[in-house]
Amino acid sequence: MKKLCWIALFAATVSSVRAQNMRSRDNFDEGWKFHLGSNVDYTKDFGYGQDLIYAKTGDAGHTPASPHFKDADWESVRLPHDWAITLPFVYKKDGDLEGHGFRQTGPLFPESNVGWYRKTFTVHRSDSGGRFVVTFDGIFRDSRIWINGYYLGSNLSGYSGISFDITDFLWFDKPNVITVRADASQYEGWFYEGAGIYRHVWLERFNNLHLAHEGGVFVHTDDNKVTVEATLDNKGLAPAGAQVSAYITDRSGAVVAQTDAAPVQVAVDGSQTVKLSATLATPHLWNLDDPYLYRAVVLVKDGDRVIDSSLTRFGVRTITVDADKGLFLNGKPIKIQGVCCHQDHAGVGAAMPDFLQYYRIAVLKEMGTNAYRTSHNPPTPELLDACDSLGMLVLDETRLLDSGPEYEAQFKHLLLRDRSRPCVFMWSIGNEEWVAQTNSIGKRIAQNQVLLAHELDPTRLCTEAVNDGNVFHGVNEVLPVRGFNYNLHGVDPYRKEHPTQPIMGTEVASTVSTRGIYIRDTPNAYVPDYDSCYPPWASTAETWWTLAADRPWFMGGFAWTGFDYRGEPTPYGWPNINSHFGIMDMCGFPKNVYYYYKSWWTDGNFIHLSPHWNWKGSEGKVIKVWVNTSCKDVELYLNGKSLGKKEMPRNGHLYWFVKYKPGTLKAVGHSFGEPSRRIEEVVSTTGDPLKVVLTPYRKVIMNDGRDGTILNVTVLDAKGLEVPDAMNLIHFSLSGNARFIGVGNGDPSSHEPDLCPDGQWQRRLFNGKCQVILQSDGKGTGPIQVQANGDGLQGASVELQAVGS
Repeated sequence: MKKLCWIALFAATVSSVRAQNMRSRDNFDEGWKFHLGSNVDYTKDFGYGQDLIYAKTGDAGHTPASPHFKDADWESVRLPHDWAITLPFVYKKDGDLEGHGFRQTGPLFPESNVGWYRKTFTVHRSDSGGRFVVTFDGIFRDSRIWINGYYLGSNLSGYSGISFDITDFLWFDKPNVITVRADASQYEGWFYEGAGIYRHVWLERFNNLHLAHEGGVFVHTDDNKVTVEATLDNKGLAPAGAQVSAYITDRSGAVVAQTDAAPVQVAVDGSQTVKLSATLATPHLWNLDDPYLYRAVVLVKDGDRVIDSSLTRFGVRTITVDADKGLFLNGKPIKIQGVCCHQDHAGVGAAMPDFLQYYRIAVLKEMGTNAYRTSHNPPTPELLDACDSLGMLVLDETRLLDSGPEYEAQFKHLLLRDRSRPCVFMWSIGNEEWVAQTNSIGKRIAQNQVLLAHELDPTRLCTEAVNDGNVFHGVNEVLPVRGFNYNLHGVDPYRKEHPTQPIMGTEVASTVSTRGIYIRDTPNAYVPDYDSCYPPWASTAETWWTLAADRPWFMGGFAWTGFDYRGEPTPYGWPNINSHFGIMDMCGFPKNVYYYYKSWWTDGNFIHLSPHWNWKGSEGKVIKVWVNTSCKDVELYLNGKSLGKKEMPRNGHLYWFVKYKPGTLKAVGHSFGEPSRRIEEVVSTTGDPLKVVLTPYRKVIMNDGRDGTILNVTVLDAKGLEVPDAMNLIHFSLSGNARFIGVGNGDPSSHEPDLCPDGQWQRRLFNGKCQVILQSDGKGTGPIQVQANGDGLQGASVELQAVGS
């Protein structure tokens, strides 16, 4: 009866929080205006650099920072926004354009490096009396921010978010104008990074006495004990006190535990932290197959009035690292089957909508991936939301190994932001810092960062992605976990010399291949789609995984990379504009190496046969046929005739050399165990493309202006067989409350636009596949009809549904 009473009491409290609480968090992505500027000519940069806008506070001159500036002729945009993806491809040998995907950005293009953003909004006087904070999750890069002509501050980083308390600068019941100037002329990485406000923006409101905006709530668990650390800030004009408590709900919202209330007194402009604890009777553990999430709700009360609250999703799970036995999740050994990823996707560049984060994590999990490295920068929060929700471990990485005030602040921001997330299992303090990682300066920096991480989050260890072979001096002397980038020949010697230091592969493989291409094509910058073409510093997937699988002390590793990404073309340059490193291409379409990983990273029986069997004009020529499977043996047939049976080596693959003859190639595998199960896969010579097929990732989307879906396109012949080498041009159209936001096909040498001008949305198939990305426009519910057509092809149509929240 006592338990029922407090559950009823807290349920009543929950229902009244919204009515009493001042805190709100509103998405601020709508209603922005955008225009390019210049970083060398102030006449093309709206007078910036001419007017003395930093001389007197509030005087922004005639620049866009002034609230009186007229922006009626500026482009209307919705965030996230990446202006670099709209720029043309251009070939130049200078300015590291190759590394950044040959987009017209960087020091050689001063008139497309600067972007101005403006947003007008109103705050009602009835909402005054508390604090207002605007948060930018990511601006690339070197941003300056004003409100109503008053300068708020700057953020050099393109990856670490920044917040500004705008309370002192607001006008009530009249329009406010926030202005951002971003300068992307300087790169941070050696890969495509985008340009502009490419992550979400938020407007937050809360009481003067409130949970700290950065790191105000830290939830961590130990078996069935939940600890909630709550930090209160006081921005009022007098000391203030409150009662702080927390309760835990399960996924359905039912209250399952509570803490005692703790009194807190906070001085003017001061902070205080309290620790609260609760016990879960029978905790439902978070793991990769069942990523169960609880909610911790912190209440800050002044008497009976709730003046602030915060909800944090968390999981109950334990991470243990053992130098001899590797990594453990909830007491069970787990080998890291990981990938490194950059943060761009076909069609949208770096401005990735939230639903695309879930799509990418889902297709990685289908391959058997269980861990994701955020190389080489702090990720957007929505990526971690997807990993928390879908069950994916994350190696969370800061941008640079540096303990100076600016970069240390970025690392601190990352720690405070992400430390409650169950998906984050370890911190990475840097990547391949070849200048510092083997000297005493690097050692001291690393020691500082490791200590900082332990101070703010004692529940996780740190590593660094180090590429110096078996060298021990420098950062490796102080790293709790040694990370190897390539140099796998050094793993065994290093282990022998340092048996007490846990080891993981922070970056491995780096296979290069082009989806659906099986011969080297230098003019088009294509390489064969086999796990055989790799750079001299790296190894094949098969090499690294065999090493990792056979050593219990080796924690596993992160393959470079999960998806292709813009920039860093290897081994070719122009006309290639993106990498070949992905296990999947930029759309998430699998390459051949995907099936190697799926064979050994997933349970159950699996077999895959490649290449396709459309080789017109190559009759009698020898084709290399690969089979990836988890079976114990495979027999290959061509047109019903056996070409022999072979035993599958553990963690390996099988291949045959077959003289091409049109028809049917079939691989028959026999699974392990008793009784043995027969599985097979067939590839056949197809006819010409006849019919378009549209396959949506989801058919129901929320009509919130942000949700959406991905539609993948293939074509079939007259017999209903998918045509794997089709290159038809596909045209897209739609009706209903939605819009297209990008197209792609995974071709690393395609110079087709990602955003189609004048509404003429189209994309050429690349080896039988392309993709269109659709997003709700927020204007209403109802059916959305998407059509795909091609010259001489039967078109396809699919109906989606936009529903209310």
